[in-house]
Amino acid sequence: MDASARAGRHRGEPTFAELFTPKLVTVFREGYGLDGLRADALAGLTVAIVALPLSMAIAIGAGLGPERGLYTAIVGGFLISLLGGSRFQIGGPAAAFIGLVAVTVQRHGYDGLVLATAMAGLILLAIGFLRLGTYIKYIPYPVTVGFTAGIAVIILISQLRDLLGLTLTNDPADTLPKLRVIWPALSTFNPVTVLLSAVAIGIILGVRKLRPNWPSLLISVAGVTVLAALLGLDVETIGSRFGAIQSGLPAPSLPSFSLEKIRAVLPDAFAIAILGAIESLLSAVVADSMSGRRHRSNSELVAQGVGNIAAAACGGMPVTGTIARTATNIRAGARGPVAGLLHSLYLLIFVLVAMPLVAYIPLAALAGVLVVVAWAMADKAEFGLLLRTSRADALVLLSTFLLTVFVDLLTGIGVGVLLGSFLFMHRMAEAIDVEGAKLVREDVADSANGRPAYEGLSADDVMVYRISGAFFFGATARVNLILDRVVHPPRVFILDFSEVPFIDITASAALERFVRRLHKAGTEVVFAGVRPHVRRAFGLPGLRGRSVRYVSSVEKALAASKSPRTK
Repeated sequence: MDASARAGRHRGEPTFAELFTPKLVTVFREGYGLDGLRADALAGLTVAIVALPLSMAIAIGAGLGPERGLYTAIVGGFLISLLGGSRFQIGGPAAAFIGLVAVTVQRHGYDGLVLATAMAGLILLAIGFLRLGTYIKYIPYPVTVGFTAGIAVIILISQLRDLLGLTLTNDPADTLPKLRVIWPALSTFNPVTVLLSAVAIGIILGVRKLRPNWPSLLISVAGVTVLAALLGLDVETIGSRFGAIQSGLPAPSLPSFSLEKIRAVLPDAFAIAILGAIESLLSAVVADSMSGRRHRSNSELVAQGVGNIAAAACGGMPVTGTIARTATNIRAGARGPVAGLLHSLYLLIFVLVAMPLVAYIPLAALAGVLVVVAWAMADKAEFGLLLRTSRADALVLLSTFLLTVFVDLLTGIGVGVLLGSFLFMHRMAEAIDVEGAKLVREDVADSANGRPAYEGLSADDVMVYRISGAFFFGATARVNLILDRVVHPPRVFILDFSEVPFIDITASAALERFVRRLHKAGTEVVFAGVRPHVRRAFGLPGLRGRSVRYVSSVEKALAASKSPRTK
């Protein structure tokens, strides 16, 4: 063990190995036998049945061939389970990426998506190894609800073509151009396609209500496919749009790229990395709440990074942890990451053996799957609650939602986090309190104001002000306004800091200016009850040395401040 590791151990901090050891290793160390393997084999099969239609639907929804989604679930999902920091996380293509992937492909082509996905993987690796994963939890809740609802709307809009069987000359990826194209094309809807879409949605909802443990998505897709084939319905299928689907995995490769291309796709790479990090860690948190376990966030992000690079190299799309498939994995009785590994192997077997059958699946069936997914994704109750609870939270929510839908995801999240941060700072600034403590005469009972009496002390001798709350740059103006009212400084000015948990450099600078003004007036300044970590932030010269005194309590400061005539 090197010096840094020993130092970290001495401070109680986790070591590098503790932070980044995959959960698969942890499970094997705990003891893994045939019972665990049987449970994981069944859970993996259950998840694969769910992932099969969903992976294809997500890829098609994003404007890619269905095989791209399967490649992603096989390669990316395998590596996330192999290297990840969660016992139960299932990796694969996520519906949240549909709009982002579609826009990236339209701007830069599929090669641009591959490059952006690989770059996103590198960004995720950097976030993980720099141990920045824990900061994802600081994204405000209205932002999470807003961009999730925005993504759900984007998915619904993206599926109108296949849901209604519209005839479009072009299909833009951005929301507003897409709506401008779809509106005049509504008259071209295909009644048979609409009926099949409705049947697909009805089967999913019916199976979930009557047989909640059955694979509703797969049953719906298979049922609609058989129905369309038996009746000879004239509807668009995967085969009619994408042609024959080849079996097997492609050889790993990355497209040629230039510095100019890297610059062009960099914003998309950041968007993919941020969304992937948020989605995967939210999924891991859900898994923790369901299983009672605890994930390693930075290890999970490293696995996500490796998974995205590998998925891009193998002809896939962005990969992340998926909440629905992870929850299915836990409910199916998984014991550990082996279930995720087997889920990928089951999908690989399908790709090797039965891939030609995919060509017969009607696109309406997969559109119905995504409509149900989008409807479940949007937290409608929380959206309404946030709108009613607070105008400020509603502003953050609606800004994130509308920008996500009509501009792009990165702008929506960025503006939402910025507004949420300003809202938090405003609330913290309003929460800080400054009050002056009055000194009482000895003939007044202590119970009159809850403070001990100090004989002989008056406002000319001593003035006490108590600051309560976080003293940071947002609260500085409020505190300054009150302290500046001290027109006639006393002989001793006591600042009670016992209720101040934090102070930043802006507040320290303002405090130093106030102390210097009092010193010029001949006033002695005493800080009472300053917590050790707060005092360490008093780094400015005017708050150190002989210029000020520090005591443990206001009572001690008052006792030491008695004038000579009262001693």
